[in-house]
Amino acid sequence: MTTFTRPLAIKLILMTTILLGATACGNTWGERAVTGGAIGAGAGAGVGAVTGIGILPGAVVGGVVGAGVGAATTPEH
Repeated sequence: MTTFTRPLAIKLILMTTILLGATACGNTWGERAVTGGAIGAGAGAGVGAVTGIGILPGAVVGGVVGAGVGAATTPEH
């Protein structure tokens, strides 16, 4: 059985976050906030699990940051 090392896990989490961030969709403020929050929560849970912060606190922080960034980057029409 293969064991993951911490550097490998961090690289996988960062790569997944970048790929999911590139696929975030939505044209309205609300859509972008929801998708950003979901992506941030997933990434935060992964980072929290790897770093020892904890899955739930990582997900909460990631979700809040992701929702804020998603809402702040809404394209103007």
